[in-house]
Amino acid sequence: MTDTRTKRSTSLAQPELALPPGFHAKGLRELKDAFAEAQRLAASEGGGLVTYVHRFDTVEFALVIEPDEPLAQARRAVYAAMNALADAIATHCPPERPLTFDWPDTIRLDGGIIGGVRLGVPDGTSEDEVPAWLTLGVMVRLFVPLFAGQGHELDQPFTAGTSLATEGFEMLDGGTLIESFCRHLLVYVDQWQEQGFAPVGRHFLARLKTATGADRLVRRGIAANGDLVSEAGKRGNAPPPRSLADALRAPAWRDETSGDPLL
Repeated sequence: MTDTRTKRSTSLAQPELALPPGFHAKGLRELKDAFAEAQRLAASEGGGLVTYVHRFDTVEFALVIEPDEPLAQARRAVYAAMNALADAIATHCPPERPLTFDWPDTIRLDGGIIGGVRLGVPDGTSEDEVPAWLTLGVMVRLFVPLFAGQGHELDQPFTAGTSLATEGFEMLDGGTLIESFCRHLLVYVDQWQEQGFAPVGRHFLARLKTATGADRLVRRGIAANGDLVSEAGKRGNAPPPRSLADALRAPAWRDETSGDPLL
């Protein structure tokens, strides 16, 4: 797994973010795209760059990492990022509000989509090549902005998603969530480097939404290339592995029109 704690110190971070050593921040105006900007700057800025957008309704940021494994294995960084995001949110989560994952990139709060993670890879990188960099883009909906005549957020007919405010969070500053994410990510970086990927994968699978019905799975696992694998259900029919590379091409949590988490 990549170690982001190189090249920079917190002295280069903008004052409003207190990031761990090795991370450095670049704030962007509201209409900018943190994920695109991280990819644009990845080669010149290096690992540990955090780009973030000044938005009041959604936390939007991206992180550049420098893997030391071929792309086929390094892609599993998405799982570490999902774990870190869930841990960061859980720190501020009201009681009895379960945080769960939809494989591989979607995070739900009490059943509603609040955001997720996406992965950026340099063009032309082959599966057996160590990427020069990867970018992890993260979005979490804080609340749904309402306009005149729309009523209260809690009265809106959301069909897929929700927000932290809807689920009873106190007003959470986006910078606080970014800082917490970076700290938690370092825990998983250390774990991956010292113990291998297995414990990182177990943490992810523990939050993965459980299948139901007669074909409920006995056990699921993560292959060396990040694919989701599973044992047979009660009827004895094991589903085929699910490709992580294919799944990450179109983030399941993201509205293609707005670019924000689905509602």
